[in-house]
Formats: sequence, structure tokens, C-alpha cells
Amino acid sequence: MSGSRLYRDEGVVLRTYKLGEADRIVVLATQQHGKVRAVAKGVRKTKSKFGARLEPLSHVALQLYEGRNLDTITQVEGIDAFRAIRDDLDRYAAAMTVLEVVDQLAMERESDPHRFRMLVGVLRTLADNDNPLVVPAFELKVLAHEGLGLQVDECVSCGAGDPLVAIDLLSGGMRCPTCRQGRAVSGEALRLLRAILGGRLSTVLAEEPSPAVSEVAAIATEAVEQLIERRLRTPGLLGH
Repeated sequence: MSGSRLYRDEGVVLRTYKLGEADRIVVLATQQHGKVRAVAKGVRKTKSKFGARLEPLSHVALQLYEGRNLDTITQVEGIDAFRAIRDDLDRYAAAMTVLEVVDQLAMERESDPHRFRMLVGVLRTLADNDNPLVVPAFELKVLAHEGLGLQVDECVSCGAGDPLVAIDLLSGGMRCPTCRQGRAVSGEALRLLRAILGGRLSTVLAEEPSPAVSEVAAIATEAVEQLIERRLRTPGLLGH
């Protein structure tokens, strides 16, 4: 192997699938190299710790060899296996939604360190906090990072302030009674949307979950699905 084709990075395993009789292809969101597809050789045959560290959700430090179509994982060290998430079915379902969203948004070989930090951050939050607002908040904030943040402080059509009563995802924000179009939004859901997008997420996560969380979750899921132009496989954790 030429040393110039070896590189190191941090990554979160998004998903894996079988290759041949003993190998596995690992899809990673990495800090510096965007989405990477790499072969982990022999891991299914040996059932080694090397393979156990490369399960979906794992945060790892890696050494890889750059290949023409697929890279090859040559070393891997675990950083965080997120056991608190794996041991809780609801948190695990939530985390799978996060991984799916990142998998759909990330481009291969396109570096986005901020999105990677957001991914690791939301997984750490999920490990500590089972508030059902965690995943919708991540979806809304990652959309804002993509340049598709929702306008929630004034009418997206005429610029009027409160009251704002509906959200029009095609137009990218809230609408007033005069311009009303799209999905109706309660005052409490609007408060949560403003807190999430206004940098006050920690405040609302410390509250008892509001009944309006289901509204926010539906809005967030629909907004993501509109962007990726397909249905998410795993949005059912909040029952919407």
C-alpha cells in the first residue's frame, strides 16, 4: 500500500451490508471526507471486535486506504458505541432516523465537518435525553444548515407578524390568517419551532414534552422528505 493513499478520519457508521462470504461494506459519515463507502475485510467470518466496532451508530476513529471505487478499512478504534441508545428501543429507533437523514443528505467525498458535529451532538443528546423533540429538532436544524431553514417569525408571503397560523413547506415558512395555506400550526408548536430555530433548544428539551411535539415532528419529517424527494423509512418513532 502506498502511504499517500492512507488517511485517518473520524466517522459514524450509518449502515452496513454484506459483501461476499466474509466481508462487509460500511457506509460512514466522516468528519473530513464526507460520506465514505469502505470494505471491512473478513469481519463476518471472524466475528472479531474489529467488526463489532463497525455496527451502525458507532462513532469510531479509522485508518483507511483509498481505493478506486471502495476504500478499505485498515484500522478502527471505538470512540463511543452509544450503549444507552442501543439498550433503549425508542432511542434506537430515533437514532436510526437520524442516521437515515444524514445518509440521504450527505454527499460522497463532500466534506461537511459542521454536519458531522451535528450528528455526533444529536447522538450524545439522545444518549442522555429521551425527549421526543430531539430528532425533530435535529431535522429542522440540519435543514437550516443546508440553507433550507423555515421562516417562523413572520409570514413568508406578506411579512406580517403574529398571529401566524399555518406553515407552507413549499414556500418555506409560516403564513398569517390572510395568506393562510398549508398545514395548520398551533401556538404551542410555533413556540417550539421558534425555540429550536432560535438557539433555545436546550431550554425546551429541559421541559416536560409538550403535546405539540407531534406537530413539530410531522412538520420536520415532511420538510426532510420534501428535500430528499422520498419517504423516510424510520419516522414512526413519534407515532406520526
